[in-house]
Amino acid sequence: MLRSFVVRSRSIAVSRRLSTIALTSSVTSYPTKHTDKGSEPYLTPSFAQNELVKSASETWYDIHDPATNQVIAKVPQSTPEELEQAVTDAHEAFQSWKNYSIIKRQGIAFKFVELLKENHDRIAGMIVLEQGKTFADAKGDVLRGLQVAEAACNAPNDLMASSLEVAADMETKMVREPLGVVGSICPFNFPAMVPLWSLPLILVTGNTCVLKPSERVPGAAMVIADLAAQAGVPPGVLNIVHGKHDTVNKILEDPRVRAITFVGGDKAGKYIYEKGTSLGKRVQSNLGAKNHLIVLPDADKAHFVNALNGAAFGAAGQRCMAISVLVTVGKETQQWVEEVARDAAKLKVGSGFDSTSDVGPLINPECVSRATEIITDSEKAGATVLLDGRNFKHTDPQFEKGNFLGPTILTGVKPGMRAYDEEIFAPVLSVVNVDTFDEAIELVNSNRYGNGVALFTQSGAAAQKFTKNIACGQVGVNVPIPVPLPMFSFTGNKGSFLGDLNFYGKAGVTFLTQPKTITSYWRTSEVEKYLKPSTSMPIQN
Repeated sequence: MLRSFVVRSRSIAVSRRLSTIALTSSVTSYPTKHTDKGSEPYLTPSFAQNELVKSASETWYDIHDPATNQVIAKVPQSTPEELEQAVTDAHEAFQSWKNYSIIKRQGIAFKFVELLKENHDRIAGMIVLEQGKTFADAKGDVLRGLQVAEAACNAPNDLMASSLEVAADMETKMVREPLGVVGSICPFNFPAMVPLWSLPLILVTGNTCVLKPSERVPGAAMVIADLAAQAGVPPGVLNIVHGKHDTVNKILEDPRVRAITFVGGDKAGKYIYEKGTSLGKRVQSNLGAKNHLIVLPDADKAHFVNALNGAAFGAAGQRCMAISVLVTVGKETQQWVEEVARDAAKLKVGSGFDSTSDVGPLINPECVSRATEIITDSEKAGATVLLDGRNFKHTDPQFEKGNFLGPTILTGVKPGMRAYDEEIFAPVLSVVNVDTFDEAIELVNSNRYGNGVALFTQSGAAAQKFTKNIACGQVGVNVPIPVPLPMFSFTGNKGSFLGDLNFYGKAGVTFLTQPKTITSYWRTSEVEKYLKPSTSMPIQN
């Protein structure tokens, strides 16, 4: 479903006149099918002063439906003036927003959560249309962001000051205060979850935000921004800008932007971290991953097979926590790979709006080409293609140009092959066999990435050894994708994360605030001296 746009003029506090673009999706009317051919592409708005506004840009990028490759919308490269105004608005709004009481900000956070719940399916529908996920997976995308928004409502406890009487009549109190403007740069693979990883905490801690959604999937972020305004977030506190390098560089270089959150690929993440920190900004940067699942012979085979297929091929493998490497220990578990392949072959590849689909399309044709190239190169290097999804063709003519790649399994993979060394970001599973459990642990620990790892076993001793010796940030035992709930933090490490404070949880609150200590001295022994009646002429000391 496309949204028509309506243009009208308005005047805002800074005497700008902007045209607004209406969202035609609502809590009861949202995308449930692919756009009809010949429909006029929708012009994606920016978000300024709590309005969905049309950019004055002359540069607009096409947004394709991954299932059909039809152009369904366009997104602007925000102009230099628009980027400057977004940061100015955020900086000016901070001066009053930071003084809102924590209870008032908490009340807005509660309302925001309520609106997110009401619009859960609406946001998911936008994700299916622009990103290609199955509707069930898109709802999961929204849910994981919603959980962070719910956790943000605990702000009065998270921001509670601490104090101590350090000497007679002297007390020191430590409070945590907001930083100012925070830039949030988001990826294509989680259009709702990643903006909601940062935005709720940015708001409740008293910061303001300039958010850049991926230019491939901006629709969910626009709905979320509109809901934030409905929840009571004042104008200027949340600003959404669009574009590519120029937009990122403005967020990085403007001295009024105090901190930056980023999720995405290695190249962009390293650039953002290095440039941002060199300019004195706080940066948290989640990068690539190569997540392993180790299976021991004593594992519950049925549970393992089902869990692995969901973790490897769900979301078409476009998760930074997807299982892309299976490590079989010993000869017996090698034989289980055939059963994994049989079950994976039964997964239905198709439209995210089809409730029977298990695997949707990749985001664009280039991702399909790159994944296919990696599979072919690894095959030439000695890997065996046990299950081949390269030649998948949808039988429905509507989807013949879609970016589909079927589940693919490579066996005999070794370090040094592209399928092992590179993050593929596609429904491709590499299988590595080792003789011993110690070899499996060493393999994982030697990998440059450290986002997630899982072990499937029924041995408590093996699990204990694994959790104590594995060098990875998020560890699962019989849990294939061990992303913690928001009362903890997203704790990827090694080459998967740059920074020292992770997203959400206590670390996220610390990242978004700075400590201030206040030491006070009031001499209680002289209270009577100052309070007793006196007829003396006052003198200035």
